[in-house]
Formats: sequence, structure tokens, C-alpha cells
Amino acid sequence: MGMLKFDLPHTLSKDEAKKRTEALLRYWQTKHGLSTHWNGDGATMSGRIMGVTLQASITVSDTAVGGEATDPGMLFRDKARKYLTQKFSAFLDPNADLARLERGD
Repeated sequence: MGMLKFDLPHTLSKDEAKKRTEALLRYWQTKHGLSTHWNGDGATMSGRIMGVTLQASITVSDTAVGGEATDPGMLFRDKARKYLTQKFSAFLDPNADLARLERGD
């Protein structure tokens, strides 16, 4: 199976973007039981969501958060891309309340 690539620009400091990305990954750990591991400014994530095995790598840079994840196939590709974009955009929004996002409000 191929990989689904993503790259979401941000206007935050790199440290704040990493903090918010860490929060999003914690949210996914809690909600979906995913396993994550950080190494510097990059993380790997793995697990199963809706019966689909997920392997992903994420990198935080000065201007964007990007990476690639297992392509869930034709039926779920657009939904997966939309979900990733919405979640990262919400967590990287400088006006968003991070604690509220982590609770899933």
C-alpha cells in the first residue's frame, strides 16, 4: 500500500508547533490507542484505526508540519486526507485553546 503525504503550513514558533503537534498525537493515543515515539522534531505513529493498519511519520519545521501516513485505499483516502487536514489545522491555529482541543470539545 502507498503513502498519503501531507504538509500543513503554520505561523507558530517551531516550539509551539511541536507542542501542539505533541498534543494532537496524545489526543490520537487516547482516542484511537495509537503508539507514538518522538525523536527530536520528528515522530512516528502506529496502530489500527477502523480496521486499517496505520504507520506514519511526522516532522515539525519552522513553517510547516508534514509527513506521510499509510494510504487507507481509494474508499477512505479523501476522508483520511480531510480528517488529517482538519485536525492539524485546528491544533495549529494560534487562536485555538489547546486544552479544549485535547479534550475533544
